[in-house]
Amino acid sequence: MVEIELDGQKVEVAEGCMVMHAAEKAGTYIPHFCYHKKLSIAANCRMCLVDVEKAPKPMPACATPVTQGMIVRTKSDKAIKAQASVMEFLLINHPLDCPICDQGGECQLQDLAVGYGGSSSRYEEEKRVVFHKDVGPLISMEEMSRCIHCTRCVRFGQEVAGVMELGMIHRGEHSEITTVVGDTVDSELSGNMIDICPVGALTSKPFRYSARTWELSRRRSVSPHDSTGSNLIVQVKNHKVMRVVPLENEAVNECWIADRDRFSYESLNSDDRLTQPMLKQGGVWKEVDWQTALEYVANGLKNIKNDHGAQSIGALVSPHSTVEELYLAGALVRGLGSDNIDYRLRNAEFAAPEGIRWLGTSIASLSTLQRVLVVGSNLRKDHPLFAQRIRQAARHGCQVAAVGSVAHDWAMPVSSFVAQSASEWVQTLGGIASAVAQEKGVTAPQGAAAHNDATQAIARALLGGERKAVLLGNAAAHHAQATQLLALANWIGEHTGASVGYLTEAANTVGAQFAGAHPVNGGLNAGQMLSGGLKAAVLLNTEPVHDSAAGANAAAALSGAEMVVTLSPFKANLEFSDVLLPIAPFTETSGSFINAEGRLQSFHAVVRPLGDTRPAWKVLRVLANLLGVSGFDFETSQDVLARATNAAAGTVTHVPAEQLSNLVTAVPAAAAAAATATAGEPVVASIYQLDGLVRRSTSLQLTADARTAREGVAA
Repeated sequence: MVEIELDGQKVEVAEGCMVMHAAEKAGTYIPHFCYHKKLSIAANCRMCLVDVEKAPKPMPACATPVTQGMIVRTKSDKAIKAQASVMEFLLINHPLDCPICDQGGECQLQDLAVGYGGSSSRYEEEKRVVFHKDVGPLISMEEMSRCIHCTRCVRFGQEVAGVMELGMIHRGEHSEITTVVGDTVDSELSGNMIDICPVGALTSKPFRYSARTWELSRRRSVSPHDSTGSNLIVQVKNHKVMRVVPLENEAVNECWIADRDRFSYESLNSDDRLTQPMLKQGGVWKEVDWQTALEYVANGLKNIKNDHGAQSIGALVSPHSTVEELYLAGALVRGLGSDNIDYRLRNAEFAAPEGIRWLGTSIASLSTLQRVLVVGSNLRKDHPLFAQRIRQAARHGCQVAAVGSVAHDWAMPVSSFVAQSASEWVQTLGGIASAVAQEKGVTAPQGAAAHNDATQAIARALLGGERKAVLLGNAAAHHAQATQLLALANWIGEHTGASVGYLTEAANTVGAQFAGAHPVNGGLNAGQMLSGGLKAAVLLNTEPVHDSAAGANAAAALSGAEMVVTLSPFKANLEFSDVLLPIAPFTETSGSFINAEGRLQSFHAVVRPLGDTRPAWKVLRVLANLLGVSGFDFETSQDVLARATNAAAGTVTHVPAEQLSNLVTAVPAAAAAAATATAGEPVVASIYQLDGLVRRSTSLQLTADARTAREGVAA
């Protein structure tokens, strides 16, 4: 450790730290633009000049290493004059367009100009103009004359997103930030450039000119998309969601969010929202009141139960629903005498659960891995923030290996990639296990395939290093031989010292298991229900045509049911539904999600429900009351959570460790597993088709990723 004196205060920091880090530890603010704690040091804005004793001139705090006994003054006349001079240079060419700038009110340059800028300018020459650039549907670069060349956006692309999509060209007053790889910015993390831009050069294109920052209320929430559980700040004006930005949580999403977390809010205000209960009568949809709709559903379910038995009733539920909603859906179905409920809509195998499948390690630990094997995942698109963490690990020497059907560009170095059809993944993992067994002199698992050069290279990599993980992606979870893949991964993990876990598909995949949203007493699984096994189906927040492995066949199967009830925020499943009940999306209801590491995060509604929309947990409670199902005497969603967790609401922050398990005790025989394998690849949603919210976000559907997915489907 090194001790320095900062403004008369003794500060101890690690050797190699900069003066800026010492100031942060001491709670002393030093003005800056280019410095960002998550990015490399550029030292090109010079706003952080400080007075270092015995130095002949002011020194940049972000790029000056501390030395023992160093004396630094951040508020001396020398430092203040240096900072004021830098501010004058920054402002001479900056356009005076604060009144129309979207960044107004939250602009770093605007804030620091108040403290360090002059009341008048000595600059009389013409100001330079930088022409605007069209870089896609998410980021606006209309006013690049505002750019102060801090290069935060450039460094973010290189270091965090992994793709240098923006760069600086020319020199001096002709310098400008522009695209360097293609014409557009297509990273799945690109929206973070908007947040880190200290001026109004990069702004949100969907939000542009919609509201002023001081008009917005700020409310905390949790992302309903992938399994990261990103913490959000949802900004609201007049009971309407206007913008979504990250809430910093170092253990979960750091200070970043994926573009689908940021821009999916557009769907909340789309024309496709369902705001009134609807019944289909004579093939025509008609709006009705809640009492009529719920009594119609209750009477229909009672009649079907009497005519066909309780086992003819089932529920297909989305893993993007809250813990409370999933728990009540299961309680309702079981209260009717059925066990037909499932969230595993895209799965091809439905083994009886032996524990709650999870990440197998903490999310934060992904940043410090030294070896990682990813099986069956387009990591960068399926889990952008997990990929970002592993990318940081790779920057520090982590060896990344992968097994999959297609060698996707993960924007990070991948040391070994085995590209094979999904039907050969079991053989490939068996080959890795065989190679590990040979290297360690142990017996390989029964039926393991012989290894080759590729699998041996992966095995040797996993046997090195200290912190390592085997991660199974969405395609591995949805695989027809998912249990065998997990069993082989467990064997590899046991003999290499690696943790083993699922990346998990949705915001509440772990929560759905925790809430018991799957058959436990011999009920029908999702595959059976989507094959026409039901007379009455309740669809909670899901569109089976898009959200299930059955695809278009789901419509035909559900059309054969006597009653299909859809609970959705959108006008969905019109083709085969008989009743549409408008339920609140995550911004209009309270609830909880459990992310991949088992962390339970609760949130409140940030706006009031649109139209006659109601929170799904309330709809399920009233429906249960009409059906005479006992135990539905809940007043709040916290009451439901307390029942689901068997603990007082707010006391459970993680799923109990004893319930989290990726162990497999009953492994299907290789021959039997091979016989059940379905032809073709596992069904996995593309990045902007994952759920109903992203599918209805106009800007996300204009991106290159969405376009590529549509072309792939069309092909």
